[in-house]
Amino acid sequence: MAAAVLNVDVGTKDLQQCADAVMRLRAEYLFKNKQYEKLHFNFTNGFKADYTKWKSGYRINVKGNSVAWIKTTKESQSYESFREYMNTVFNYAGTASLSKELIPIKLSDMQIGDVLIHGGSPGHAVIVVDIAVNPKNNKKVFMIAQSYMPAQDIHILINKNKPAISPWYELDETAIFISTPEWPFENNELKRF
Repeated sequence: MAAAVLNVDVGTKDLQQCADAVMRLRAEYLFKNKQYEKLHFNFTNGFKADYTKWKSGYRINVKGNSVAWIKTTKESQSYESFREYMNTVFNYAGTASLSKELIPIKLSDMQIGDVLIHGGSPGHAVIVVDIAVNPKNNKKVFMIAQSYMPAQDIHILINKNKPAISPWYELDETAIFISTPEWPFENNELKRF
């Protein structure tokens, strides 16, 4: 199912499944570019987990469905602290919460970083990692990455339906489904952060 595997560790816990991989790639980009104010995700219960609060030394305390910030440590912008934050997000966010957090967009407006997502349990999510445009006819192709269950390396998906262009997928704005090896996404399930 994989055309390539990204050099992004999966961690030591059974985390970083499909929605987690999408959140991880976005978070890594924002962290590396010090765009901390944009780095936040919502938990399934609606709690907004802001990285700026985390790096200030607050930690998330979960008791049942009650969630609160508690100051427990000193400020840190270390990568290790960031990964601890992401593991907390992976524990309490998923396709259901991420689907609600993202903004629906048209297939014709697809950009790198957009997400095909079906929220729920089960649900699934893949992220657009590249787009190319044919200069002769302006037709677009795109490449997608995912993780899955149990947690696994983030990988570029093959295109089983059109092996001749794999790992690329043709962007058909009139398609009813975008079929990936594990999931058929409906044409209205493309969303953006």
